[in-house]
Amino acid sequence: MGDPKFLRRTYDTPKHPWEAGRMEEERKLLQKYGLKNKRELWKAQSILRGFRRHARLLQANLRVGEPQAQRETTQLLGRLTRLGVLPVGTPTIDDVLALTTEDVLKRRFEWIVFSQGLAPTAYGARQWIVHGHFSIGDHRVTRPGYLVPSAEEHQIAYTPTSPLASEDHTVRAELRERLQSRPSPAVEPAAPAPEGGA
Repeated sequence: MGDPKFLRRTYDTPKHPWEAGRMEEERKLLQKYGLKNKRELWKAQSILRGFRRHARLLQANLRVGEPQAQRETTQLLGRLTRLGVLPVGTPTIDDVLALTTEDVLKRRFEWIVFSQGLAPTAYGARQWIVHGHFSIGDHRVTRPGYLVPSAEEHQIAYTPTSPLASEDHTVRAELRERLQSRPSPAVEPAAPAPEGGA
């Protein structure tokens, strides 16, 4: 097992580190979700890879008709639903296999804080989280990479001892103005009706 002081790596690195297309995709994800480095992206990819590997194994066991596979399938789908990765309803193994890395990244604490409008950018959300300005319920959370379950999503708020908890704080006022000036999603105009009969 090894010495507990030397923890094992929780992610897998790419087999070919210098692929231009993959590096460009990674750079876009880092900028969009406010990640610190590629290690955080690789961790999300490894988490997704584990879910997909488990789903493929269960899919094969279900074809054979193992009763244990049905119980494990229910547990896996329930876990991913509680985590918010899968929608509430009747998810299937195919839904797990269709997941992408962005589905995992969207459950990170920093992205949810940004998407709720509590921070100006994803990078800003990360900085405020590390500085202890946000809490989930009664607990202050300082890990931007914490995967937030759906049940805890509505409990995210500014820490009561944080200066940002005051509505009169200048940063909060600027944040409200920025959210109000954010353009609404563009509505595509309807296609004109064809002139004359066919």
